[in-house]
Amino acid sequence: MQLVHFGHACVLLDTGTTRILIDPGTFSTGFEDLTDLDAVLVTHQHFDHIDMEKLPALLKANPQAQLIVDEGTAPTVENATVARPGDVLKVGDTTVKVTGGQHALIHEDIPIVPNAAYVIDDGAFYHPGDSLFVPDEDVDVLGLPAGAPWLRTGEAVDFLRAVKPRVAVPIHEKTLASPQMAVRFFELLKPDGTEVRLLTPGEETAV
Repeated sequence: MQLVHFGHACVLLDTGTTRILIDPGTFSTGFEDLTDLDAVLVTHQHFDHIDMEKLPALLKANPQAQLIVDEGTAPTVENATVARPGDVLKVGDTTVKVTGGQHALIHEDIPIVPNAAYVIDDGAFYHPGDSLFVPDEDVDVLGLPAGAPWLRTGEAVDFLRAVKPRVAVPIHEKTLASPQMAVRFFELLKPDGTEVRLLTPGEETAV
């Protein structure tokens, strides 16, 4: 599997037969020119996970791509498949299991919105969106949130230890002045057998 991280939560997965883009948001750059996508997945409605200005052109350039979104995003887009926890969707030869269900708590005065976490191909890759939901499947490669208003570094470490992936790829880093500081803590406190790999934005990497 090849991964490209476009900054923050946006990740492109290429399995060799299927190309899936997850969370093309406003903090991410470079995804606008992608073609040959089979699906665009959105975890939740926040602007850093879906860029409503760039999405129409992206879908026009990829007319064959399925748009799969959470229940909260669904009313704001057209021709989308709504992803609900427990759903198992097919994108080409790839299986997408929907899990989780809710965004992590930011503050009790801020409403919690739906969040669809995506398990790709029985755990080959897991994108939790803005949540720390631990899936039932063993996870090979984890998109690990590094920083957010709803997240402490210790919580991210505990999530990493609970999932125990072979490789953890830090994402959701644009809220941090120094993502490398979070990565150092991940390296120091990771579970045995896990590699923490900080991807170069826009560069295709085999994982």
